[in-house]
Amino acid sequence: MGLFLCLFSCHSESHTTEREDFDVSLLTQSSELQLSGGYEAFAQLNKKYLKKAVKMRYPAGKGLCYLNMASVNVSAGNYDKARFFFNKAEKDLIPSENAYHKATFYDDYSLYYSHLKIYDKAIACNNKAFYYFKQVKKTKLTDKLLPRLYVNKAIYYAWKGWFGTSLKCFTKANVLENSAYTNCMMAQYYLFTHKPDSAGIYIARADEKMLSQKTTDVESLWVYYTMGYYYNDVDNSEQAEKALKKALEINIKTRRTYSSHIKEVYKALAELYKKKNDGGKAYFYLKKYMEEEGRSDAARFAAMNKTTEDFISEVKQESDWHKNDLPLFIALSITVLTVSGVYVRKMIGGLRKKKNTLKEQTDALKNHVQTKQREEVIELARRNDSSFLLKFKELYPGFIKALLEINPDLENSELAFCAMLKLRFSSKEIADYTFVQHKSVQQKKYRIRKRLNIPGETDIYDFFETLTE
Repeated sequence: MGLFLCLFSCHSESHTTEREDFDVSLLTQSSELQLSGGYEAFAQLNKKYLKKAVKMRYPAGKGLCYLNMASVNVSAGNYDKARFFFNKAEKDLIPSENAYHKATFYDDYSLYYSHLKIYDKAIACNNKAFYYFKQVKKTKLTDKLLPRLYVNKAIYYAWKGWFGTSLKCFTKANVLENSAYTNCMMAQYYLFTHKPDSAGIYIARADEKMLSQKTTDVESLWVYYTMGYYYNDVDNSEQAEKALKKALEINIKTRRTYSSHIKEVYKALAELYKKKNDGGKAYFYLKKYMEEEGRSDAARFAAMNKTTEDFISEVKQESDWHKNDLPLFIALSITVLTVSGVYVRKMIGGLRKKKNTLKEQTDALKNHVQTKQREEVIELARRNDSSFLLKFKELYPGFIKALLEINPDLENSELAFCAMLKLRFSSKEIADYTFVQHKSVQQKKYRIRKRLNIPGETDIYDFFETLTE
């Protein structure tokens, strides 16, 4: 009897160790791939472990694979698919005797609701995660989970406006982890609550930790993005530009899984250059933001949808699956096809709305840029500045070209005079700004009419107004 109990106990311990090793290996590798943006490799890894979990008769192992697929779809904004995988993960993880499985499930589920801006549900899930975490046996995975639970709770409370509780949670997370990421989140909190001096302290600490510790690309990206935001807030445009461009450089590596980040960096750069009154660059980066916004959702959906369907298709064909699991895959396939159709319709509607919003933003910025340039050109004309004509050509390149097509022999002084008429300066204003008599301006108008064959009955200002630009 004693020998039997020993054999049973040894087998049970071996069984538990095997499952713990499964969890650590799967979650560690999945996290690295997700943070590096290797989405296809991430999906392949979870296919592999899903099959392994079935062979081990380990339902919670399957649940972790489904949870990983849910999480990566949340990070990419593919919420319908994410919800589907959360439902599958819940069936395998909540019945698990391992409290860590439940804690990590509710942590990821809280992020799903946070992305949807349903903060009450996010907080409720986060509270459940904390509840189960208290029952967790210490492992290699638990040290990383607790600080993130506090960070997520802090974020949800900040969005709810509960700043005192939010700060306590951010501080607790930073004490536990003290990483580039947690210091960065402290800085984010102080920027969010308009305390740039305090934010600067944690920006410096995040920068130091980023250089001294091994930091993932995604975390480095977030630190540089926050730095850019901070330096822009304190009017240090040079450092803001440097940090944001560093974030943009890192973003290229992670855009497959975290493609939403690149849009925000482009947008931040557009706002930076707008603040610096550099209209050309502001317009360039807003255009990049608009292009990324327009293509990223569709591209991300196509990539995610294909890989998710491949994930389902390959697993369906595995002979090692038990017969009683077959209905799961039938339901999975039907649901994915249904969800795909619904998601496509939603995505198209969302893209149309985004396109209209971005067009309005682009038009507004374009008008802002043109207004600023026009004001600068008018001021140069008033000062009789020698660079007036050059700047005017940049603002209205087609206008000068149209004049020279009518009369290629026009001199620069005549082109400058036409430019002032285009800007609707009166004869008196032109005389004052160019230091000539009013009579001389009238004579110049007469000569220009002759040189450009403007009919006598045509108002000269209307002629220049309608001339092709």
